[in-house]
Amino acid sequence: MIRLENFEKKDYSELIDSVKNAKALMQFGGPEFTFPLTESQIDKTLSDENRVAFRVVNISNGSTIGHCEIYFYDGFAKLGRILIMDENQRGKGIGEQMVTLLLQYIFENRKERNIELNVFDFNVGAQKCYEKVGFILNPDKKYLREVDGETWTALNMVLNLEEWKNKN
Repeated sequence: MIRLENFEKKDYSELIDSVKNAKALMQFGGPEFTFPLTESQIDKTLSDENRVAFRVVNISNGSTIGHCEIYFYDGFAKLGRILIMDENQRGKGIGEQMVTLLLQYIFENRKERNIELNVFDFNVGAQKCYEKVGFILNPDKKYLREVDGETWTALNMVLNLEEWKNKN
């Protein structure tokens, strides 16, 4: 089991240490960051009052498991920067718990009901995780990103929070 706590300056180093290369940084943070990730880059992105960041905590021992954020804009809430830091913990349902907690946070604290996220097409595990929670592919929206001479395709997924809450 996990819980979300506010992501604070004292948590920066764990996040920075968990992002090992430029490709991992693009997959985690998108084009806003450049490798290596620095405290000043994190400060800049978190200075945006429309962004909320969380440290994902293992309830049993208080250790950091991951990181996740919500960005609010134009009546939408966008989930992003979802990271399970320890690769050995991936594929165990933690991502699903993280996304569910983010949706609960939005439902209880905000008025936005249209939720979206972007995921790279090769990250099939994450796509399946988001589908399990209730996200569906938005075929009308895709983004291309250049990473180390490769072109990556980011897919957009959407969820209506009222429909999600009624099902759960």
